Amino acid sequence: MKKKYFIGIDVSKHTLDVAFIIQQSSSLSQPVWKQFNNTLQGLQQMKCWLAEMQVPLSDETIVVIENTGIYHRLLWQFFSHLQIDLCIENAAQVKWSLGIARGKNDKVDSRRLALYAVRNADRLKPTPALHSAIMPLKDLLTVRNKLIVQTRSIETALKELKHISTSATEPAALKKLLQPALKGLQQSLKQTEQKIKDVLKQDENVYTTYKLLNTIPGIGHITAVYLICCSNMFTMCTSGKQLACYCGVVPFDYQSGISIKGKHHVHKMANKELKRLLHMCALTSIQNYKEFKDYYERKKQEGKHAMSILNAIKNKLVLRVFAVVKNEKPYVDNYAKAA
Repeated sequence: MKKKYFIGIDVSKHTLDVAFIIQQSSSLSQPVWKQFNNTLQGLQQMKCWLAEMQVPLSDETIVVIENTGIYHRLLWQFFSHLQIDLCIENAAQVKWSLGIARGKNDKVDSRRLALYAVRNADRLKPTPALHSAIMPLKDLLTVRNKLIVQTRSIETALKELKHISTSATEPAALKKLLQPALKGLQQSLKQTEQKIKDVLKQDENVYTTYKLLNTIPGIGHITAVYLICCSNMFTMCTSGKQLACYCGVVPFDYQSGISIKGKHHVHKMANKELKRLLHMCALTSIQNYKEFKDYYERKKQEGKHAMSILNAIKNKLVLRVFAVVKNEKPYVDNYAKAA
């Protein structure tokens, strides 16, 4: 259905700046703006205000926001429940599309988002509804990462002190002081990982997808959970190449005319944590699976750089991930059968 109502919302930690533009025949109305609290009560007030302004939350309406990490979570859940088209756009994409823009504040940004929706209505793709099991898993993964970072920080500090200390008893005394903290962190980490497994089993579709991903050589427990969370149960990507691009493992050309002829490079705009996990998966694959080990050795003999080969393996893994999920069938290792 053709859109007539375009809503731009600038999301911050505490507030939502909402602006809308109405398309009237061949003309556009002036942007109308109002601010609400970024709470459930604020969202209900926004809904009432839009109704008063005769802006229906229907198929004729499209909402555009920028990706803000966790701050747009309530908004995403709210519009998913109402089944309203919500487009969560990359902030850089919105900024570049506006050209040269002077000045910035939340009110102006909400109006610019509404105008962005008008100009790009024909190409905007609504973000799939938020899967109910994804947010708990994302929060648990965040907690897990923080626990690992804190544990490693303490262990590294103790190792450094051991090397530079002039007394043999001093590092031992410090280790004794920090041992309860380390033990507590390790216990919390163990409980967090168990909770991740419990949450996975609460949703049948999520758990089925998780088990399918674990059939792929090289894809482990945490990488599978990350892939499920980052792709919103594989609803955010429509192809394996798109998923690989999001993971930052697709090389792009860098050339222009006859003067610029650079090497192929992956783009820096990617999910860095997912890319790191895939790198570890690629290293594991080379060590434990004959197919990837043979591929790595063959490409090395051809003169390929080691990191380039690893990136190609990461790309292969991502494409297999998408194929397994799309076909809803476990991975079959034909290479091992042929050998």
